[in-house]
Amino acid sequence: MREEIECIAKQWGSSVGIIIPQEVVKRIQLKPLEKIRVTVEKVTRARDIWNLGPLTMAEPTQKIKDELRKGW
Repeated sequence: MREEIECIAKQWGSSVGIIIPQEVVKRIQLKPLEKIRVTVEKVTRARDIWNLGPLTMAEPTQKIKDELRKGW
């Protein structure tokens, strides 16, 4: 049986681990000590590619919108 999930890797001692949600465990009837195959693919976000941090505006958003509307 095959199931695809998205989860967050967490630090466990000197290792990194994932938690398989209980719904998935029940759905695929997974039992402790059963052999499973895990494919790992890192989800890349735009902020990781362009090194974007949080955006900060010097002016209130409404003021910026009002100025943009003047140009229409």
